[in-house]
Amino acid sequence: MFLQLRMTDLFGKLLARYRANHPKTKIRHSSSSSTTDSSEDITKSFLLQLKEDFEKKWNAEPRKVMGLEDFHPVRTVGTGSYGRVILVQHTQTDTPYALKILSKAKVVKKKQVEHTLNERKILQAVSFPFIVQMPSSFKDNANLYMVLEYVKGGEIFSHLRRLHKFSESLSQFYAAQIVLVLEYLHSLGIVYRDLKPENLLIDAQGYIKLTDFGFAKKLKGARTYTLCGTPEYLAPEVILCKGYTMAVDWWSLGVLIYEMAVGAPPFYADQPIQIYEKIVAGKVSYPGHMSSGLRHLLANLLQVDLTTRFGNLKNGCNDVKRHPWFSSIDWMAIFERQAHPPFLPEFSNDPADFRNYDHYEEEPLDESPVDLFVKEFSDF
Repeated sequence: MFLQLRMTDLFGKLLARYRANHPKTKIRHSSSSSTTDSSEDITKSFLLQLKEDFEKKWNAEPRKVMGLEDFHPVRTVGTGSYGRVILVQHTQTDTPYALKILSKAKVVKKKQVEHTLNERKILQAVSFPFIVQMPSSFKDNANLYMVLEYVKGGEIFSHLRRLHKFSESLSQFYAAQIVLVLEYLHSLGIVYRDLKPENLLIDAQGYIKLTDFGFAKKLKGARTYTLCGTPEYLAPEVILCKGYTMAVDWWSLGVLIYEMAVGAPPFYADQPIQIYEKIVAGKVSYPGHMSSGLRHLLANLLQVDLTTRFGNLKNGCNDVKRHPWFSSIDWMAIFERQAHPPFLPEFSNDPADFRNYDHYEEEPLDESPVDLFVKEFSDF
């Protein structure tokens, strides 16, 4: 409830403000350049307001309004190399949350301290309809905790695995939301770096929520050099260690759309080195069932040459939003979550329904009689 009120309040105020200032402005997609320009002007105004909100939270102290004693566990809904995500319910309100638990010792051993601190700081500050919200974070002697909104529709990865591939209309619906997420994050100077089906959840209304900001980073300079991400989704410039910008996210978007529409990523092999060779070569095979519009969009996103990759050109993300494959998309209706979702996962009215998540073996939490790695996690 806290999350819904905070999000509704923020976006409700923004929408009301701009409708009042632009009562006759048409904001739906149109072939008219003036209509498109008006929509893009409103988008710029939205992003400026959202950036102000982000900067305030970025410089604020982390929210620690909850503790482990405030929850009772239900079951594990996800695992990783140095932590797990547990569905929990608040002891007083029964509100479900996804509690991300990271072992301090494992984070240090895997050399993920900086990434973990970045994730906590970014999630504390972002507010967007298609990004999971983090109302609180805390730590104890052995673990770090992030309290995230629970998204009961499960991972897009699981549904894609079950359906084998998505229709182009469903792929387009999800892709449009991701475009808006990238536009938002990039306006804040944040590169996400881990776009893939496993990090996209489906909520009760059929819309997506981007999660797992472990590789996200607020860029301080023009380029960053860290080699991180999922092999099939890495951009060529990351593999070649040239230093890279937020253009890597647009490459990953191309890979993601391809995988949703085809059922497999465009660059695949048994060994990572073979995957990297295919990515750097940049040769993509398009199946016969793929529309010409989607082929053209993907060909411009999966560009090894950064000077021709969509999202990285003069018009930025507008080259993607204006592409004919998105011609039927009402961008403001997507942003306001008013478009009809082509697919809804099965779930009950129980807010803690977990049927869309895989089963995992339960494990006890790490414990320690002393506070571990105090210096490393002093900013958490």
